[in-house]
Order: sequence, then structure tokens, then C-alpha cells
Amino acid sequence: MMNLKLSNRPLTLLLSVCLAAGLAAGCSGEDKAKQGKTAAAPMTFVFGDTTFNPENEEPNVNPHFKYAGWAAMRYGVGETLFRYSNKMEIEPWLATSYELIDPLTWKLTLREGITFSNDRPMTGAAVKACLEHLVKVHDRAQGDLMIDSISAEGQTVTIKTKRPNPTLLNYLSDPYGIIFDMEVGITDDGIVVGTGPYKVTKLVSGETIELVRNEKYWNGTPGFDQVKVLTISDGDTLTMALQSGEIDGAYGMPYASYPIFQKGGYTFTSTPTSRTFFAHMNFKSPIVQDPAVRKAIAMGVDKERFVRDLLNGNGYVAKGAFPSTFAFGGDSVKAKPYNPDLARATLDAAGWVDSDGDGIRDKNGQPLRIRWLTYPSRQEQPLLAESAQANLKAIGIDVVINNTADHNSIRVRPELWDIYVSAMVTAPTGDPAYFFTTHALDRSAVNNGHYHSDKLEALARELNDTFDVKKRGELAVQMQQTVLDDDAFIFFSHLKMSMITKDTVVGLTAHPTDFYEITAKLAPAPAKQ
Repeated sequence: MMNLKLSNRPLTLLLSVCLAAGLAAGCSGEDKAKQGKTAAAPMTFVFGDTTFNPENEEPNVNPHFKYAGWAAMRYGVGETLFRYSNKMEIEPWLATSYELIDPLTWKLTLREGITFSNDRPMTGAAVKACLEHLVKVHDRAQGDLMIDSISAEGQTVTIKTKRPNPTLLNYLSDPYGIIFDMEVGITDDGIVVGTGPYKVTKLVSGETIELVRNEKYWNGTPGFDQVKVLTISDGDTLTMALQSGEIDGAYGMPYASYPIFQKGGYTFTSTPTSRTFFAHMNFKSPIVQDPAVRKAIAMGVDKERFVRDLLNGNGYVAKGAFPSTFAFGGDSVKAKPYNPDLARATLDAAGWVDSDGDGIRDKNGQPLRIRWLTYPSRQEQPLLAESAQANLKAIGIDVVINNTADHNSIRVRPELWDIYVSAMVTAPTGDPAYFFTTHALDRSAVNNGHYHSDKLEALARELNDTFDVKKRGELAVQMQQTVLDDDAFIFFSHLKMSMITKDTVVGLTAHPTDFYEITAKLAPAPAKQ
């Protein structure tokens, strides 16, 4: 084994564990024959992930805390009443069917014979208790689900909404909708008891999750005895970990490292997603309040170069919030093209000129300086910041980058930033409402830039009352065009999501939602003959 200097603490700990006990499949392969002569070692899948950390609002696996449901879903802890197919169509999961009794009343029938991983039955009453707690404590869920009341009888649950909600099933499929045992509740370190193929035995926030097979799992036998997830935020460390065999699979691998693993011995699983790199304009910033500045920035960043050179082609240039895989995405909207000359002319006309010859424009003694806030756990975002910094300097805008894991405490203080760049799956529910309800409306939980548009609010109200899918798509186009015309957001690229495993592993499959990963199908590869 090559000698590595690994700065990541969980990874170093894992190396020690593997050398001492040979627990992990990736670490124990050479000793498998020796161990077979005595006692079979538990088969363990070790997964390196850049995203499990408080920085991404995933400090634990409690679905009722911010975005922690994503970790619970990804790592096989919990499941929702409905889920998405690979074609992004709603299909039953813990529920078997639904009936829309009237515009406000939904009757859901639950699957028989499912238990939580502690062997307690998943009944209508258990689902009711979980959903009632969800809408009590989770701001996004309150606004999305619009639940007025819930009743349960046997294996049926009846939900009444405050107003017609055509996307109720979509939002019940969000990771925050994971059903877990409220009778046991949530531990102090954010562990819940779900229905998934694995159950958590240990969690250290921002470092590791250890899981074991759920022997009571209802939908097949999970392929591994144990799963261990390690937070490895540094791209080089993640690369070395997979190369050396310290981990068996990786999520968030830097694109520059892909060629290393394309030479054989590894398996890639990839899919286009609606995960989008985009900028929030801060409408409380005096500089960003200037429409000319926002317009110049929108025209001043070379998106094509970012995708071609920095993503190595593993993405798609964005125009709006949604990729071309959606009828309401791609070329259905018009975004400002890269045009540095027009950006310069726009700033000139607005009085932003370089009065002292230092290369940076100014106006009334104030330099045109933009504070660009982003975070490192998405490997591509610091690269985007540096690329945009060079692009915008060429048109006379000084960009000061703050690339920090502490971005969540900063983004809520508008006096500290001008542009905030993040990444999110804009349509994980397959419906366009998600992006707007979370980011662009007055009631949005993460309307970081404090953007307001009377037109957008009116369109959102119409979207909320519209059940027809085609009409919803048409409204989504208008809503995207509204925020683009206001330069409230800049959408840079949509991501082609990939995961990599050693070829000794099968069953890790990328999904367009980006939140189904570790399932019962994940297993050691059959022995080669």
C-alpha cells in the first residue's frame, strides 16, 4: 500500500481500523482468504462524500432539520411515501396508492408489513405522527405541503390541505418527507429510526456515519453487512483515498481526477441532473441594487469556458433554473449571453468609469468591488469564483472571494456579501415550483438576496392553484424569465452528476434527483471466474 499523508481525520482513523481489523471490504480484500479460514469478516462498504457536513446543512440524518434528510435518504436510513423513477415520474414507495377525494383532501394507502428498523410497525398512526412533527418544526415543509390536518385509520392516512396543492405528492417525496419512528424520536446527535436498508449505529457530525444492515428490511436483503460514510471535503484527499483503496466509492470527486479512474478497475455511474451552480444577487447591497451592475455581471461571466475547461465538459451551460431535460428548461428562456464589450458599455452609461487608471471602475468615489461568497465542499465552486473573478476584472469589476465553510452564518447577514454562489438541485421533485418556493419568493426560506417581484409573486399564486402539468410548465417559463430579466439570479451551469466505485462493488447508481444512492442493491460484485 502506498504511503499517504492524509490530513482528513476520519480517513486516518479508517486507515488504522483497516490495518488493525480488516473491517472494510476495500481494506480487507488482500486478507479475505486468510480471514475466510477463521471467521468471515463483515463486508463493509466505505463511501467518501464531500457533502455530509454542517456546511451543507446536513449535520446529521434528522429529516426534520433543514437539509439533513438528504443524508438520511442518500445513506439508506429512510424512505418516503412516494419516490421518483429514473424518468422523474412519481411512483409508490412506502405508500401503495393515493386518491384525491376533493381538491383539498388526499387519501393515502400505506404498504402492509413494513416495519421500522427497530421492528415497530409502520402504521397510519406512525406516519401521521411523523408528518405532524415535520410541519411543526420545518419551515420549508410548512410552506410546501400546506397541511391543515392529518387523520389515520389502520393503513390509511388522510391529509387535508389549506388550499389546493397539486404538488403534495411531489413534496412528500422530498427527503424531509422521510417517515421515521417518532415514538423513539430523534437522538441528541440527530439519529432517527427509519425504514431503509441500513440503520445508524454511530454519527459524528461532519466526520462519519456508521451503519449496519437492517435485518428487517422489507424490500430485499441489503448487500453489505456494514456501511461507513466518511466526510472528505478536500478533493485531493478524496482522490488519494479511492486510489489507495481506503474507500470503496466516492461522491464529489474533482473532475480533474476523473482520468485517473478511467483506466480500469473502477466503475462510473453518471446522470444529468438539475443541480445548478447559480448566483444570488443581494438586493440589500447598494452596489448590487444598481441594475447596470447586475446586468454587466450577467454578461461578464464566461459560462461556456467554465463548463468546457473547469468542469471538463461534465456539465451544461445554463440559461435558467432548469436544464433542457425539462419541457420548461433549457432554451425555453432567454438569458443574457457572454458579451464583455456590452457589459463595459452598460457600466459606462451608468457612470461606472475608471477615473484613476487602476483598472477598477468607480462612481462617486466608490470602487466597483463585489464580495463573492461561496463554499468549498462543492469542488467546482471555488473554480467558478476564480474564473468569474478574472472575467469581471477584464470589464473593470474587482471581485473579492470569500470561499468559506462558514457561508451559512454569513449569507444571513446581507451586509457581508454582494453575490452568493451555491449549488442546488432545482427540480428534485420534477416540478418547477421547488426552486421558486425555496429561493425567489417573499416567503422563501432561502431567499438569500431578499429579492422581491410583484409579477413573480402573482405568477407563483397562479402556479399554486394550477393542476395541469402543461400549464404549470408555461408558468415556470414566465417565472424564470422574470428573475432573468431582473438579473436577480445568474445560472451558470447544470451538473452531470457522477459517482465512482471500485469494480469490486455493484449497485451504486446515479439518479436525476441526486438523493437515491445507498440502497439494498449496493453489494460486493460477484467473484470473477
